[in-house]
Amino acid sequence: MNTGWLAWECIVFGLFVCATSCVPLWRRKKDAAAGGDVKRAYIFAGGGVSTLSMILSVARGTLGVRSFLGFPSELVYYGSAMWETLYGMVLAFPLVCWVFIPVYYRLNTNSVYEYLQMRFGSIWVRRLAAATFLLRQTLNLAVTVYTPSVALHAVLALPHWASAAALTGVAIVFNLLGGLAAAIRADVIQTLTMVLVSAAFIIQATVKAGGPQQVFTDNVEGNRLKFFNFTFDPAVRVDTMSALIGQLFMSVSIYGCQQTFVQRYCSMSSEARVKRTLLANVPAVFVLFSLSWVVGMALYAVYKYCDPLMSGRIVAPDEVLPFYVQDQFTFLPGMLGLFLGSLFNGALSFLVSNVNSLSTVTWEDFVSAAPAFKGISDKQQLTIIKIIGIIYSLTIMCLSLSVGLVGGVVEGSLLVTSATSGALLGVFLLAAIFPVANGKGALSGMLMAHFITAWMATGRLLYVNDNVAMLPLSVEKCRNATLSAISPKALPVNLNKTLAQIVPMLQELDPTDAPHRHRHEESVIFTALMKMYSVSYMWYAVIGTITCVVVGILVGFFTANENDAFDERLLHPFVAKIARRLPGRKRTFTTEAEEKVPNEKSSNSTEETIVETEEKPPIEHIVNGSMIFDSYENLPARTRL
Repeated sequence: MNTGWLAWECIVFGLFVCATSCVPLWRRKKDAAAGGDVKRAYIFAGGGVSTLSMILSVARGTLGVRSFLGFPSELVYYGSAMWETLYGMVLAFPLVCWVFIPVYYRLNTNSVYEYLQMRFGSIWVRRLAAATFLLRQTLNLAVTVYTPSVALHAVLALPHWASAAALTGVAIVFNLLGGLAAAIRADVIQTLTMVLVSAAFIIQATVKAGGPQQVFTDNVEGNRLKFFNFTFDPAVRVDTMSALIGQLFMSVSIYGCQQTFVQRYCSMSSEARVKRTLLANVPAVFVLFSLSWVVGMALYAVYKYCDPLMSGRIVAPDEVLPFYVQDQFTFLPGMLGLFLGSLFNGALSFLVSNVNSLSTVTWEDFVSAAPAFKGISDKQQLTIIKIIGIIYSLTIMCLSLSVGLVGGVVEGSLLVTSATSGALLGVFLLAAIFPVANGKGALSGMLMAHFITAWMATGRLLYVNDNVAMLPLSVEKCRNATLSAISPKALPVNLNKTLAQIVPMLQELDPTDAPHRHRHEESVIFTALMKMYSVSYMWYAVIGTITCVVVGILVGFFTANENDAFDERLLHPFVAKIARRLPGRKRTFTTEAEEKVPNEKSSNSTEETIVETEEKPPIEHIVNGSMIFDSYENLPARTRL
């Protein structure tokens, strides 16, 4: 590679990263002024973000930088099966609008998991849900940090640890200086950049391949475009059914039960605006999600007869897009630097906004309960939140170095998300739409869901051969291809390399002889376990959600008592109306005693009532800086149900 050309690309890379990192911080003083206090401005963006910016930010948070790098390689080497997860994504937005937004927007809390303690009266339910979110996002962010290091390693031979350290360092600075508003503006800049860069990739590759019709024909003939593939086999990695239902459950869990998104919803000025933003994300996500797959189609048409992986020019499928930029854009100086900067900054903006949420949840749901932090000022709370953010950034950097041992960026992210989504979605459904659920049921349901999905995921990793066969490509038109380069050893498709090395050692520790082991493997129990372990991770969220809801309802029904009473306004408004008309044992609410307003005539034209709530002891779970239902402090409260 020409040294001067490479130096120019590095300059473009550095300038782009600096510019897109500094511009979002330009208005940080105005953000603080709009928010009223520094802590609330840092967490909720001060309410000064436009609707369009919020739409792009939510869409950007939905996809992440892994889509930019991972989806094109997924189509080139495995086909369009994962593309169909788009069905579940777009269907999730209307469901979140109807199920969760009417509940959340009544609250004025810093952590969405605070709602669970309000509803169930159990701090353990709240903390288990918060811990689930923290685990899921920490592991997902490790995949995000790893993603640009793949491209930087492929192009500049930069070690993964070096790029991860650089990204983490910039993220820490951004985290200290900016808040949610700055992160949202960075998302907008990054989204627009990725759209422009992706469009350039598509145009260049399409011209190279011979036109749009040729690209489409090549992909159809190469079996890259297979939609509506209903196998009804839960062991298949992904088909149309698992893409629709499995991704729907995962997406509802992400958009409806995750602090990262609820924090954005609560920063908007009205509930109607939140709903408009979410519904507007349906076409936005459709376009942005599909754009990366179209890039993959164009790449396949270019490298159909000269696969860079088989020819030894790259060592991992995820490197195909960086290789394409380096191979095909030498005529346009700066394009490679812009691409690398876009990847780097995409991971940066995603990391910053999520670390903001991680540190907020950790403070509100765990650290603030410590006696040492009682009564401290908002400014001191913000300082602690930022310190927590630094700790998370360093932890994520260390975890990112192990992502390459587990699988590709798409595979690793989906596995983590699916395995943790079920319990989280299940407990929020119990809280919002099942009045019979109580704290014991919610906690039991979450623990059972976590146990089953963790058991299945561990069994799959240890016992199931997860190697996914790549779709065929060719090297017949490569100018320098040799037979020695076309070796199966060059295809790093083992998703469980580390665990596969551990299994033989575990088997050697078994004192039983080989015949006995063979009889054991033939047993009915072992066969049943193998079938359970072979279930695709796309179904983990469905299994976890159903388990949590069923166990929660049963335990709640059999352990119900008067201490389970809760404010009826914590249910979904429609569910609250229906619950009052259902037969069976009546649920006790803390707002049940209703009195008409003196000297006011009753009217059938409104359902507005004055709700008198009996005096209750101080609510212990109201933590510093949180305001839970202003009506708790000013009773009687007027509510419309």
